[in-house]
Amino acid sequence: MNEAIVFAVLALSLVLFVVGKWRYDIVAILALLVLAIVGIVPASEAYKGFGHPAVITVAAVLVLSRALYNSGVVDVIAGWYSRIPEILTVRIAALSGMTAFLSAFMNNVGAVSLLLPVAIRVSNRSGHPPSRFLMPLAFTSLLGGMTTLIGTPPNVIISNFREEQVGVPFHMFDFTLVGLAITAAGVAFIVLVGWRLIPSRQTPLSLGDTVDIESYMTEVRVPEDSRFVGKRLRDIEEFAEEDVAIAGLLHRGIVYGAPSSYQIVDANDILIIEADPEELAAFVVNTGFELTGSADAQTEISQTLDAENVSIVEAIVTPGGLAQDRSARELRLHSEYGVNLLGVSRRGQRFVRRLGHINFRLGDVLLLQGQEEVVQTALPRLGLLPLAERELRIGQRRRLLFPIAVFASALLLTSFGLLSVQISFVAAVVVLLVTRIVSLQEAYDAIDWPVIVLLGAMIPVGEALETTGGAARIAATFADLGGALPPWAMLGIVLVTTMLLSAVINNAAAVILMAPIGIKVAENLGATIDPFLMAVAIGGSSAFLSPIGHQSNTIVMGPGGYRFADYLRMGLPLVVVIVAVCIPAIMWVWPLGI
Repeated sequence: MNEAIVFAVLALSLVLFVVGKWRYDIVAILALLVLAIVGIVPASEAYKGFGHPAVITVAAVLVLSRALYNSGVVDVIAGWYSRIPEILTVRIAALSGMTAFLSAFMNNVGAVSLLLPVAIRVSNRSGHPPSRFLMPLAFTSLLGGMTTLIGTPPNVIISNFREEQVGVPFHMFDFTLVGLAITAAGVAFIVLVGWRLIPSRQTPLSLGDTVDIESYMTEVRVPEDSRFVGKRLRDIEEFAEEDVAIAGLLHRGIVYGAPSSYQIVDANDILIIEADPEELAAFVVNTGFELTGSADAQTEISQTLDAENVSIVEAIVTPGGLAQDRSARELRLHSEYGVNLLGVSRRGQRFVRRLGHINFRLGDVLLLQGQEEVVQTALPRLGLLPLAERELRIGQRRRLLFPIAVFASALLLTSFGLLSVQISFVAAVVVLLVTRIVSLQEAYDAIDWPVIVLLGAMIPVGEALETTGGAARIAATFADLGGALPPWAMLGIVLVTTMLLSAVINNAAAVILMAPIGIKVAENLGATIDPFLMAVAIGGSSAFLSPIGHQSNTIVMGPGGYRFADYLRMGLPLVVVIVAVCIPAIMWVWPLGI
């Protein structure tokens, strides 16, 4: 009975993961609560996953990634990239190699976020569409993560499964030989063949260039008897419930672009409003403001958009950010953050109407207006990544080298077995916090909390699959289906199954579910568990078949103008290459022992 309940909960969870109506961390918590309520997971153990070494290690790795970013080392590497000859294949090769290297030692999404603006800048300068660069960027970040223990959460999870089974975890570079073979083959395929399979999407990248913003802007005058005279702009915004954006203000003969929400409104002030006709009509009726229709309106609107120290920037919604799954109205973008939303692009489709009601999705490109320094402060708070090349921040030599030295020390302590990874990496985080290389707020912001919750909730769920006999039943089913297949074919079945699962759900969840099954398959064959755990780790990181398989894939979908099927065009042959290389590489490095 318990086994059937676990299967039912997991099946429903998989459906909810794929449908995506609720975020994966909420689904994981619901699955855990159901199993705890029915007594399959003891109440005393329901939340032990949140203190699991894998969860602690993943959180520490994310903070260390932020410290490396703050040091400026990645900006230096990006500066080297700008000197690469302007030959498309050479540029893609350099970008792929750089991304794979960075992803081996930092979070995959972090590597993509850091190099995405660089790739777009190179695309604009070379005249090649961004679609040629961005999918290789996302895919090589996944490949590079396979090469070290800390390169991707699936490796950390698999290491802890091994420790629970045999008492010894995988060490820092135990993944390297197999990972390097797969990464080398994958990068070679992408550079020589893969990028040619990607459609040349000619959809203009710049949302600002494709949206006629001025046609959605109108002047309204504040009458002398208006109840808003002497009030702040913020009061008008709150009254309008963020349905319109106040992009400019003509106050005492001076045009202010992106005015402060605390600006006091005078009689006869002119507000430059960005809104669609329906919203504008409701705004005018509800406030009592007057449409001006002045001859100089278009000039003043242009001055608003081009005002000194006012910038219009494009930024992409990143995973786990405050903006994800929320609207401008909910966020109160202007009153709370000082920026106006002028347009939204989702997978090449442009929106400029009813902007306040659009829930931002991962990968959406937002067109924002505001004072330059205000925009630069607001973007990281909202979890938005500007689609422009950052200025290099090489900084002081100590600031550049010290985080690298701390990070390298943690790697060495772990590699030589002097400290476990969860101890050495947390110690490194503490050192960086004490020396203020990374602030406490930055450390908390760097942690991808939905993934942490997912891991903490799914670890007890995965254990329930094993303790109820569910994993053994699935493993026996695999053996029955395989019949007389040789052990290497069973290894391939585990690998491909994990790959397919990671194409539709979070790769960490896929690994948590497949690791117990891989262990049982190995036991049924009389083989060692190491090659099957490695197969699960590689399969979990091979999320190349869809834009929803990994956050790196989703981030580049909007800027690259990709469609869902585009990922299959390069991802499917890449998966074939990985399977062909992975199975013999695993069997050579980690013999089956039969």
